[in-house]
Amino acid sequence: MSRPIRRVLVANRGEIAVRVMRTCRERGIETVAVYSDVDRLAPHVQLADRAVAIGPAPAAQSYLVIEKIIAACQASGADAVHPGYGFLSENEDFADACTAAGITFIGPSADSMRRMGSKTEARKTVTAAGTPVVPGDNGPEGNGFPDATLALAAAKKIGFPVLIKAAAGGGGKGMRLVADEHDLANAFDSAKREATAAFGDGTVYLEKAIQRPRHIEIQVFGDAHGNLVHLGERDCSIQRRHQKVVEEAPSPVVSAELRARMGAAAVAAARAVHYLGAGTCEFLLGADGSFYFLEMNTRLQVEHPVTEMIYGLDLVSWQLDVAEGKPLPLTQAELDARRRGHAVECRIYAEDPVKFLPSPGRITHLRIPDGPYVRNDSGCYEGAEIPVHYDPMISKLVVWGEDRARAVARMRRALDEYQVRGIETNLPFHRRCLRHPEFVAGEYDTGFIGRNAAELHPRADDAELVAAICAAVLEGDKPAAASSSARSSSTTSPPPISSEISGWRRS
Repeated sequence: MSRPIRRVLVANRGEIAVRVMRTCRERGIETVAVYSDVDRLAPHVQLADRAVAIGPAPAAQSYLVIEKIIAACQASGADAVHPGYGFLSENEDFADACTAAGITFIGPSADSMRRMGSKTEARKTVTAAGTPVVPGDNGPEGNGFPDATLALAAAKKIGFPVLIKAAAGGGGKGMRLVADEHDLANAFDSAKREATAAFGDGTVYLEKAIQRPRHIEIQVFGDAHGNLVHLGERDCSIQRRHQKVVEEAPSPVVSAELRARMGAAAVAAARAVHYLGAGTCEFLLGADGSFYFLEMNTRLQVEHPVTEMIYGLDLVSWQLDVAEGKPLPLTQAELDARRRGHAVECRIYAEDPVKFLPSPGRITHLRIPDGPYVRNDSGCYEGAEIPVHYDPMISKLVVWGEDRARAVARMRRALDEYQVRGIETNLPFHRRCLRHPEFVAGEYDTGFIGRNAAELHPRADDAELVAAICAAVLEGDKPAAASSSARSSSTTSPPPISSEISGWRRS
């Protein structure tokens, strides 16, 4: 039975909160923002119909406090919550709390989250479903290794190199690559300490380290009527410290036959936990075409726009459909038939482009690229302060092209137009990455950045080159340039996102 959603509270901030609210507005659904003290003037607060303050800047005192989010729902009359990604998006206790309060959680069930949230439990679940996993050992009785001695014995059976991984982990935290047995004890203790600090759980297990793999993920979607589909793959192999930097769809190395096999494996894994809504199964792809399940992210991914671009779909709208009890809008055959072109996404961060360290501060000048098939998902504006408390993402720059070559060329053009001043950004890194021969040829793997660090580090003349390009662009756009200059010297209050928004209020 369909359960219409009237008002959605977005339990997040930044670009993902803005992105969700835009789809809600298109569907005639009211939105509620939550905000910490430093986000009082943030774009997501402006865009929402209502806004509720939830506390101090640290996420542990605001965005991560379940009781405050539930109270905000009740105070604002929200009948549904969209968690975005990060924060509480994969917290099964939050999903349970929403259900207990009679609030629709726009995502999978808490049980699905629990079964996929633990890496060791997920490995057991998908193995039983027939999905291949990386050779490894979950420890005694599948509950992780209690000490380095047992881990060493298991590592010798698996064969070095091995990865020590946190069972509750993600983002590379609690992970250590061990080349031989002499390094295992120190790496084991270090991984457990980091996992305990990051997740409150020091459980670790072992996996065989696959040499020079691609990181391929499959977007899956399920509804309450038993339908489960996949929307192809995204190649997320351009990473630093296990964090994705550039993503593209489809992968330059995945054939139609391999896509079908990986898609079927992802759907089988999702079906094993009765999955509902948007989710992503992540795999390692070997040079020989073998692939292995890594984990399932039980939420919408940061890089979902590249999938939207090649399928011509709004995945947030699909999430709302499923949460309302509707069946999926398209079948697998219909999805396969509508995939078209190629998309690339670059994550634009406020960070040092060499050391990859955050660069918080005020954006004094911002010029966003535009043109055919260029999309910029952002939660920032000129004059905004990038706070030290959260992920320093400025935006996700996404482009589409009829084929990979044209998409890459379009992204290079868009990156050259992108201007940010007042803080450091990783734009120089992206400009060099998109011109690197390995990337242009599509012949890269997860070690790409590490191997090519010297070539990818920006040089002094990079800034001069981009300045010359931008000057040429601005020469034919002087009114816009003058307007931009005027804005940069004016008040730091954010510009309105839409002329239709008025009368928004804070509770």
